[in-house]
Amino acid sequence: MKIIFPSPEWLNALHEKLNSDAHYNQIAKNWEGDLLFDIRPAGYLQQPLTMYLDLWHGKCRGVEYAPDPAKHTKPTFILRSPYNNFTAILLGKLDPMTAMMTSKLKVEGSLGYMMRNVPTVLDFVRCAREITTDIL
Repeated sequence: MKIIFPSPEWLNALHEKLNSDAHYNQIAKNWEGDLLFDIRPAGYLQQPLTMYLDLWHGKCRGVEYAPDPAKHTKPTFILRSPYNNFTAILLGKLDPMTAMMTSKLKVEGSLGYMMRNVPTVLDFVRCAREITTDIL
C-alpha cells in the first residue's frame, strides 16, 4: 500500500507507527508537547497545509489533518517550512537537526527543549521516514 506524504493516510499511518514502535515509545517516554506541522506551498503543494500531532510520553494521543486553526492556537511546537524541505527530510536528503539549526525548518517553541531531546526528535523522524512510501 502506498502511503503518500502529505495525506490523511500518511498522518494516520504515522499515528499508528508512533504508538506501535517500541523503540520510539522508550526513547520518547519523557517527551511532553504537541506539535503542528505548518507546511508552506512549494513544488507540488499549492496551498498551505497543517497537520497536528498530540505527543505525550512516547505515545501519540491523536492527530488531525488540516485542523481548524482556532482549535490549536498554542501548540507546544510549530514546525514551519516549505513543502520541499519537509520532503527532503523525509527522503533523507536533509538532516532534521541541520534543518532546524539553519532555519530551513523553523521551530516555534523551545528550541532548547528540542536540543535536549535530540534522540526523540531523530527517532520521530525515523518513524516518519519508515511509513513514507511516496511523495507528492
